[in-house]
Amino acid sequence: MHKLVFVVLMLTLWWFLQAVQLDEELALSVVHEGKRAVDRAAHAAAQQLDDEKLELGVLAIDSEEAVAAARLYLRENLRLEPDLTPRADGYLRDAVEVKVLDIVDETKPFPYVYRNEQYDYEVAFRRPGVVLIVNIVYPRVFAALPPIEWELKGAAELVY
Repeated sequence: MHKLVFVVLMLTLWWFLQAVQLDEELALSVVHEGKRAVDRAAHAAAQQLDDEKLELGVLAIDSEEAVAAARLYLRENLRLEPDLTPRADGYLRDAVEVKVLDIVDETKPFPYVYRNEQYDYEVAFRRPGVVLIVNIVYPRVFAALPPIEWELKGAAELVY
């Protein structure tokens, strides 16, 4: 009888460890998808030229267009509603929060080092660009893992 109890306990432990491993692998896939989405959104935002300044020969980012492009790319890549809450067909359960969307404009002396002490982020720009920091919460499949949140960071420069 004691062997049967031992086997049942070992199977239970094995199932628990499998659940933890599966949850960790899914968390890694979510963080990779999230990072790709943040990088794409930052790049899209950085490519929004200010047409009025461009006519004067100044390469500058249109801040309103940059914010709109970043939100659009986050929505499409993470399957979110316009208010950045998850769609029914998405894999996230909590709203995505844009913590920082800073535009490094043409008035800065380049090369320019952007620093954000709050999020411990530093990046060097050679031309105008965008910094994007987004909070994503992992929707755990099993309650075996504690809640996981990421502050995903991305930056991109104007490409010409």
